[in-house]
Amino acid sequence: MYEDKTLVCRDCGKEFVFSAGEQEFYEKNGFKNEPVRCPECRRARKNAARTQSREMFDAVCASCGKPTKVPFQPRNDKPIYCSECFAQRRGR
Repeated sequence: MYEDKTLVCRDCGKEFVFSAGEQEFYEKNGFKNEPVRCPECRRARKNAARTQSREMFDAVCASCGKPTKVPFQPRNDKPIYCSECFAQRRGR
């Protein structure tokens, strides 16, 4: 069925193995393309995206009135909640 393949990383240029098990996983989950980055570069890229800072906007919680920050531009047509009030409302 599947055989290990040696691929070249797009970012660092090192060779890495795309194992038969990984190929099976990719097909089983509907992934059409082979990986283009080695596991180390994929991990580094994922971590960089996670730590990238987002622009935060000041807002006032519609429930408790505390100042809070949100990662989107608040609009006047929808209420904004602090994280505590949001969690309480979500649990309803």
